[in-house]
Amino acid sequence: MRQPVTGPLQEPPRNRIALLLPLSGPQAPLGNAMQQAAELALFERGNRQVDFLPMDTGGTASGAAAAARRAQGQGARIMVGPLTAAETSAASAPARAARIPIIAFTNDAAQSGPGVWTMGVTPAQQVRRAMGAAMANGAQRFALLAPDDAFGRALAASMRHMATEWGLPEPVIVLHAIRANPSAAAQELANRGSNGIDAVMLGSTGQQARQVAAALGPAGLNSPAPRILGHALWANDAGLGQEPALHGAIFAAPDPASRQRFDARYEGAFGERPPRLAGVAYDAAGVAARVVLTPRGQTGPNTGEVFDGVDGPVRLQPDGVVQRGLALFAVEPSGEPRMVERAPTPGAAGS
Repeated sequence: MRQPVTGPLQEPPRNRIALLLPLSGPQAPLGNAMQQAAELALFERGNRQVDFLPMDTGGTASGAAAAARRAQGQGARIMVGPLTAAETSAASAPARAARIPIIAFTNDAAQSGPGVWTMGVTPAQQVRRAMGAAMANGAQRFALLAPDDAFGRALAASMRHMATEWGLPEPVIVLHAIRANPSAAAQELANRGSNGIDAVMLGSTGQQARQVAAALGPAGLNSPAPRILGHALWANDAGLGQEPALHGAIFAAPDPASRQRFDARYEGAFGERPPRLAGVAYDAAGVAARVVLTPRGQTGPNTGEVFDGVDGPVRLQPDGVVQRGLALFAVEPSGEPRMVERAPTPGAAGS
């Protein structure tokens, strides 16, 4: 009788995901937390055929490019990260040359394109949702009053794009100095919006947002007063309720319920509360794990699928566009925003 052949069990093939993170330098604590979030995503899926390859970017563009090249050399099938727009731009060149997809953490949609997806909640996603809700209530003429900074300019570009896409009149865009007089900024908007404005988005936060909102009426903006729209940064700005002119203002932001569940799981695993960007790392790692477990011929995320993310449902499109389902909130006198509409399925009307 022949004896069975004995020997070491053969390991199943490994699927490698590179994590491009700032594991040294000033952003190292954030990078370590994001790595933990990615590991949590993999642990919860319980698949042992996936390996993470942590790659230190040092928080610089040159470091990100070098990390992308190292990831290619070590056989990564997909890259998760890096953190910033500049790092993503630098890493995308070697990644695209090697036909390795990137799921980056930045919210700069300008970095997205074939083979590169940006997972941060973008100004464009917020503008689309808020404008869509205002349109559903009859708004056709939109305006933006925002500081002349990167965020304000992104809001402006998104509003112009949405107006063109939806066949609306050219929006009135007023970008003011960061420390501008609120009354003067509101007056400029009123002067330029003499043909009427149905809804105006405010790009500022905190005290400036309250002062600008209070100045809209005295500036003589058309009657009835336009609907005020905001953005996701308002979700954590309890002081907005102190200004009566902002009561009922609406803004788009992630539903906090999913975030709270993730925070609790992360704290249970690591004994500390996660930074906000840890949720983006968790989502990106989960999407990447699905990619590497599909047949080898697939070169990117399954763009027909909706993923339930920490910041709500998300769908990745073939051209690099990331669609998000954001909830709608209204500013309340108490300062606690009230959800008025839950997040729709990404790609649905108004999302």
